[in-house]
Amino acid sequence: MKPKTIRAGIVAMTITAAALLSSHAGMAQGIDSTAKKVGNKTASVAVKGASMVADKVYKGKEGPGGQTVYINKKDQKYYVDGKGKKIYLKPSEIRDKKD
Repeated sequence: MKPKTIRAGIVAMTITAAALLSSHAGMAQGIDSTAKKVGNKTASVAVKGASMVADKVYKGKEGPGGQTVYINKKDQKYYVDGKGKKIYLKPSEIRDKKD
């Protein structure tokens, strides 16, 4: 074989390997982001369910983005965000529910 042919073959293999690795990385990233979305949704539903059982719903009121507001035993008002985190509210952030 000629050196030019060998060099061209190595370049082609390198390009092919790089393309395959980058496509697998992109697929893995898509799987990771999907898993995060599913995990966040699961956490949010679990915290909301626990809040409905353990705490009271603040009737007629909503959070700054229209979220359901809960009141805990310490009389703290909060809502649950999309990641399942409790966001505590100031009195100025709570508003009457829109019908």
